[in-house]
This record gives sequence, C-alpha cells and structure tokens, in this order.
Amino acid sequence: MSIRALWVVSHEKGESGKVRFSRRFPTVEFRAKSLAGTQYVAIPEDRVIPQLLLTELGLVDADKPYVEVRDDCARQHRSPAVELRFNGPGGRTLWPVLTVTQGPLILACLPLVEAPPGPRPPLPSLASVSQGLALLSGLQDFLCGPGGKPEPDVQASRLAALPSVLLQVCPLGRPLDTPPPAGLVPAAVAPSPGGAQKQPAWKAGVHRGRAVVSVALTEKVRSMQYGKSSQQDIWDVYGMVMCKCEVEGVLPNVTVTLTLPPNGSPLQDILVHPCVTSLDASILTACSVDENDGSAFSGPYKFPFSPPLELFRLCSYTSQVPVPPILGSYQLKAEENHLKVNVVLKLHESVKNSFEYCEAHIPFFNQNLMGNVEVKVSSGQLEVSKEKNLLVWVLGQKFPKSREATLEGTVYFSGTVAGPTDPLCTGLTAYIKLYFRVPDLTLSGCSVDQHSVQVYSSAKPRIVTTRELVSSEYYIWNSTGDAPVSSGLMVL
Repeated sequence: MSIRALWVVSHEKGESGKVRFSRRFPTVEFRAKSLAGTQYVAIPEDRVIPQLLLTELGLVDADKPYVEVRDDCARQHRSPAVELRFNGPGGRTLWPVLTVTQGPLILACLPLVEAPPGPRPPLPSLASVSQGLALLSGLQDFLCGPGGKPEPDVQASRLAALPSVLLQVCPLGRPLDTPPPAGLVPAAVAPSPGGAQKQPAWKAGVHRGRAVVSVALTEKVRSMQYGKSSQQDIWDVYGMVMCKCEVEGVLPNVTVTLTLPPNGSPLQDILVHPCVTSLDASILTACSVDENDGSAFSGPYKFPFSPPLELFRLCSYTSQVPVPPILGSYQLKAEENHLKVNVVLKLHESVKNSFEYCEAHIPFFNQNLMGNVEVKVSSGQLEVSKEKNLLVWVLGQKFPKSREATLEGTVYFSGTVAGPTDPLCTGLTAYIKLYFRVPDLTLSGCSVDQHSVQVYSSAKPRIVTTRELVSSEYYIWNSTGDAPVSSGLMVL
C-alpha cells in the first residue's frame, strides 16, 4: 500500500499546467518495476504530466480544437482514477492515476498496484487506491483550508511546507494518516514550534519530558438553506476525533470515551482507526441512511486503542441534529444597474454566542464590476472587494443580544468591465457562504473530558482535551431566485 508519485498541478488562468509540487519515491518505483516485469511503465518527466491530466479531466483551454474522444459531453468522469496515455496512439499508459480537484489546484497521485501483470484488477479491490484517495483528501484540506480557496500567499506557504508534511504522513511513499486541515489544527494537537520529531523505525518513542495525551473533537456542519416552502432545507454534521500520545519509551494503551447528553441523538456512520483493539458491535450498526427506530446505541462510546507515534484520526461519525446553528434569509431584488440586498441571520438559542470568527461572504457573479455600495449592517462590519464583486460581512466573535443580525442596502454595478462569472449563478440565482468556528462546542452535544481518557501507564500523563464546531459548505440561497437542488442525499 504505497504511492509511486505525487503531483500538485495548477489549472488557474495564466498558469494552467504549471507543476506547483511533485514528489517521487524511488524505493516504491523499484518495487513497481519488480512487480510489473516486462510490462513496467516508467513515469514520464514532470513537464509531461500536467497536459496529460488536463486532457483527461477535460480542463484543456477553450481555444483548443474539439476532439470527440476527449471533449464530448457524454464522456463524464465518474471515477476518481484516470488513465494517462503518452507516446501517441498505441503508446504506454499509467493507471490508476487518482485525482482530486479543488479550486485552482489538481492533486494527483499514482498508487502502487501490488498485483501480478495481466488484466487490471477492479479498483475497489486495491487497498492502495483507498489509501491514495485518503491521502489526497487530507492534502486537499491542508492546502486549501476550510474555505476551499485561500489567499495566494497563504497557499504558497502551505505548498512550501508540503515536503515536511509528507515526511510525517507519507514517509518513503507509505501513507500513515491524512494530515489535519490547514488552519483547523486544534491547540491540543498542534505541532510544537520546533517542528515534528523524527521517529526512528527501531524505537518506540523519543519523547522527553512529561507525557502528554491530546484528544481533539471537531464537528463540521454543512447546510443548504433555500427559504422556500417548496424546497426543503438540509444540513448534516460530521465529527472526527484526533489523538496524539507523547510518552517516553513504549506507548501505553489508552481508552477514550465519548459521551452524549441525555437527549442527544445517537452517533451514526462510525468509522474507527485500525489501532482500536476492541469495539462494541452495536456502535457500528447505526447508519444515517436507515430510519431511526429509537433503539440505536446512544453511548457512552468507548474506544480502547494502542496508539501509533504520529497524530491520527481515532474515529469519525455523523449526527442528525434538529436545526442548523445559524438560520438565514437572503433576498435579492434586481433593478436597472443595481441589486437590492436583504439578509437576516439568526443564531439558534442552543448555540453558544462566542465565536472565534464568523463571516458571511456575499458574491455577485455575471455582473459588471461594482460601483457604489450603499449597504448597512446591524452588527459587525462590512468589507467591500470591488475587483471580486464580493461583500464580506465580518460579524466578529458575538451576535447581538437578540441573536439576530441584518444587512440591507443597494449594490450598484456601474463599471464597464465584466466581473467574476459562474455558470450556475445566472439571473437571481445567488448565495451567501458562512464561515465560522465556535470553540468548546459541538452541535451533537458529543464531548470528551479529561476524566474519560484512561491511560494504562505507570507515568501520569497530562491529558488535554478540546472540542469545536466549524462550518463547512454552509450556504444560504437567494429565496427570490432559483437554486440548484439535488434529489439525492448529501454525500459526505
């Protein structure tokens, strides 16, 4: 279960096809050559890879000629694995190249197929494929952060840090675990200023000083709110528990217990790290796609494990909660050369009114650039980015005592230069996207305290626990326009 090579390629206008980062693993490549024998295909130079990826993903420049086998709309990529062909028709191919596209970046890796030469095995049967996708997903969170599109200087610094991150999460091409999202590393498990310790393979641990066991519980909430009786609002919660044990000598066995309030909804879709040594079968039976019959296991959830050296994800889960933390209303009214905007945000009474940050981004697509902006807010402050046709409403760390904040006014588009475009947001189809983080809170009520962490060791480690609620894909759509609606379930 290894990775032969990894690439980060830009497809942003002006630098499309530029390799922002690449890494190859010679020891894995040697194994690939031994396994494939005469059918071995060497990886081409990095300058060849971007164009092959852009072609396979249908991201070639618009001014290039139409090629049916490549550009036909019936040719949809439903698989995360693509085949890269080079050296012309009948040439050689690399398979399976796994890809994840986020904003202006394409993340791709080539896992090692540990199977004898012959017919290609099915993708689900290859353990390296699932590990490769998990690695790309983690790197995607690290590079792009919670907003999905960080500022260029922030992204450049994260790309510069990528070599050291790979040393921790994919040493010698063998993925250990996905890195935590950039900017979302809880203080309890954040790397020390001195950087990550190098752990020799023949030692159980090199930590010096008092032992520390850190447990960080993070819940991400997603929401789609339409403000229409004909369209049902949807939301979901995804939680994960990150752990790190820093103990001198042999690492001890640990048990972490998650608890719910008396009226809390049972946790569902629970997945655990392979280091968990035993588990109550009833914990794994609750599934979000099944009707809840009230008999689901509601805790406490005990996870005994023998920890690895590195920071790792102990478990993940979903939870059904009755209401989203922030309810919103968004209305646009179009008049000649301007839009009237009205926004109301209400913080639910069950949510603690204490944010680390809370912002509402209001973009305007398919318009000329902004002119005058005559908008007032009842709380916080408004930032205007005319070159991006974007209003950023910074609500700060608290809602007003009424738990309600409003924004209203008029936005004029008097410029002659076209602003940002989005094929989805035509007419009055528009949205607000919320970004927030609430420390010491989970929407499900799930918690882990110091007394619920048991460490079976003669040493008395310091136990640090944190929890937090973070927004993820939190949208409020304009109720006076059309909004895209999927008939299927939201996929985690």
